[in-house]
Amino acid sequence: MERVDVAIVGGGPAGMAAAHAAASDGAEALVLEKGVPRADRETLGPDSTDAAGILDYWVEIMDIHPDEFPDGVLVQHLDRAEFIGPTESCTLTSTGIDSDYEHFGYTFNRARFDDWLRERAEAAGAEYRVGVRVRGVDSDPAASDEPRHTIHTADGDDIGADFLVLADGPQRTVTNAVLDDYLPDETAASERLAAPTANHIAYQEYRRFPEEVFAELNTAIKFWWGHMPGHTAYPWVFPNDNNVCRVGLTMPIGLDLDAIDDREEYPLIHPDDESIPDGATYIRRLLERVWGDEYDIETDFPLVEDRGKRGGTETYSISSTRPIESPVDAGIAVAGGAMGTTSAFHEGGDHVAVRTGAIAGELAAAGDLSAYNDRWQDAIGDELLRNVTFADLCREYGPDDWDRTFATVREMLTAKGPTLFTPSALKSGFAGAKVYYRYKKRKRQFKRDGYVQLTADEYVY
Repeated sequence: MERVDVAIVGGGPAGMAAAHAAASDGAEALVLEKGVPRADRETLGPDSTDAAGILDYWVEIMDIHPDEFPDGVLVQHLDRAEFIGPTESCTLTSTGIDSDYEHFGYTFNRARFDDWLRERAEAAGAEYRVGVRVRGVDSDPAASDEPRHTIHTADGDDIGADFLVLADGPQRTVTNAVLDDYLPDETAASERLAAPTANHIAYQEYRRFPEEVFAELNTAIKFWWGHMPGHTAYPWVFPNDNNVCRVGLTMPIGLDLDAIDDREEYPLIHPDDESIPDGATYIRRLLERVWGDEYDIETDFPLVEDRGKRGGTETYSISSTRPIESPVDAGIAVAGGAMGTTSAFHEGGDHVAVRTGAIAGELAAAGDLSAYNDRWQDAIGDELLRNVTFADLCREYGPDDWDRTFATVREMLTAKGPTLFTPSALKSGFAGAKVYYRYKKRKRQFKRDGYVQLTADEYVY
């Protein structure tokens, strides 16, 4: 049986960061990636999607500066984020969080980013095998002479590893099965973290915008809140290059339109809808609403069919729940989307995926994962706590709530400058004070009671 020091399931940002860190510290690291085709990638790679982008302080969290990227990875520098409700809106030109990065953020080409992460890991000495599906994992945490983990592939190969990094994304195809072995039946991960309940579905299209429209938004990311029903459900537009933008959305899986009391208040829901529209319908309605008075959408905003996964489109899962801790005493670390670091609230999480993967790889190479849960919480805990708090605050929001929020935020920003997270801005005015203190109270609750949904002390060895 083949044997390695560290086996990594999944070749996305978390997996490749783990491989790079482990190999850089002298470990024999092997990445197993099932591989999927993309129209904009020449070879098979991870089942990834082009991300929203990276904000200024996320650069420090990810611990990779874009100056390290080769040409073609970074596509646009950003100077603002626009949040648009049915009748109100606000614009942020600063996150208000300290950062040495000089721009508001950037967008990037995800396929090229993945390829670069692979090249970086391989240059450090890691091995990347694509086209390999993991069928199962057998583990013996007490093993000493034999590897603690045996990975079984669909091709019938067995691979032994002392440490296992699970980085198979929000669908957790392998992760859930592995974690089930360490949990009592009544708390099985395969039920608690099942994709229909633990994830949102996201869909996006690559469309070429008219030159004059692209010129207006090529340094901005735009979000439309309160336009479609569902917890943290929203469409977006993010700029790429050559007048191409990604137009997409995220929404809960299996939402029942008949259960929405105020369905007529959502601009992208039509009176004759009998069920929740599909992603393509939502996007067409958004484009018509915003630019349809001046342009013919299908003619002037055509699909770019040689981008994305297929035909200029892509569909993917994104975590909508809180993160999980890992069974580190068994030599297992769960990283990236598989541990719930991606978020439907801020659309993605490559920065936290890379950071958690790097921590897991570093500790595995050192021969001791026991500090992993503490290390990732020290590194990204504040970011996850913010996301969990904001997502919980807006859980019951409808269109009117988003309008009131954006009107309040706009007034606060006008009074106190372009940043949102500073106490002086949040406390300005009665409405601003209410927003600020609701946020602080909820955040304190999560900090006291915990924002992790599956804790290390639940695992049984």
